[in-house]
Amino acid sequence: MKNNLSPETTALIKQYAAAAEEMGELHPALLQLAYEHNWFKLFVPEVYGGPGLTLPEILRLEEAIAEADGSLGWTVTLCSGAGWFAGFLDPELAAAVFADPKICFAGSGAIGGTAMKVKHSYLINGSWNYASGASHATIFTANCILKTADGHDLLDDVGKPVVKSFILKRDEVKVISGWSYFGLVATGSHSFEVHNVEVPLNRTFEINKDIKVKAVGFDYPFLQLAETTLAVNSLGMAQHFINLAQDSFNRRSGQKRFTQAQKSFFESTLYRCSQELQEIKRSFYTAFDLSWQQLMSNGAIAADQLTEVSRLSRKLAHGSRRMADELFPYCGLEAAKKETEINRVWRDLHTASQHALLTFE
Repeated sequence: MKNNLSPETTALIKQYAAAAEEMGELHPALLQLAYEHNWFKLFVPEVYGGPGLTLPEILRLEEAIAEADGSLGWTVTLCSGAGWFAGFLDPELAAAVFADPKICFAGSGAIGGTAMKVKHSYLINGSWNYASGASHATIFTANCILKTADGHDLLDDVGKPVVKSFILKRDEVKVISGWSYFGLVATGSHSFEVHNVEVPLNRTFEINKDIKVKAVGFDYPFLQLAETTLAVNSLGMAQHFINLAQDSFNRRSGQKRFTQAQKSFFESTLYRCSQELQEIKRSFYTAFDLSWQQLMSNGAIAADQLTEVSRLSRKLAHGSRRMADELFPYCGLEAAKKETEINRVWRDLHTASQHALLTFE
């Protein structure tokens, strides 16, 4: 299965990647590209205007976008991933929300707020960090602990606080600029906060419980969906870095500063790293594709297969970073210069590696 990113689209992404980083958000040309290709709706059902792609197709596409540019790939992945919640939204609400041709979800998986039921609405308060795509998002998702009228936590049957996810419109939140990290700069992964905002009762949802649409794949477990989509971003960035590392060393070796033995050593190291990464990639997609086939054929995925998908997602993410680190010393000072493409890719990859979901291999 191949991705459907054309050479022309790849070239356009690369053309504006550096400018996007300088802006600290996606360049208008990249946003327009995402809108035209429905990239922020990758997981949205066709009934709401989505492209009708399956998860196996989406993973390959996200890998390709991330290989073209890390910030764009990461933003598309996180924003479209939040759009997957469409399958669990009240149908009337979803139809209204996705009528916007420039719809884009941003949000946080953290439990950063509270929600108190007041008559026919919820009163929301809280703050959330790292909402990729916040600069252009039209909808924000936020996890809240439910509160009783007297301010106590609402507890479930086993005594744990009840947590629900909420849909918030852009004019209901305040975006707090503060994404000052050295990589994935153009994702604009800012924080947002909400103060005493009342939302209708239908603005809440729970994933993997009550699927509201007849569409393929909404019963794929959210944990593995998140792990796989993040892992393929690291893969795409690593493949980009490997290609740039080869180009960088070849330019330097043309200046006759290396012996033949040194050139041969680099070439063997590059080949080994490339092969190792491709082997992990093959294992990852084999495991994921099997899990998808089980879901399509049996309506469920074996527990050991889900464990394998999680394991290989982590192995892919960690392996991607390690391959880049092993090749970095052979790329010269250009690789350490923040304005260069190779440095941007290295920074993007290492910033992506800090996502808490894939911290431990």
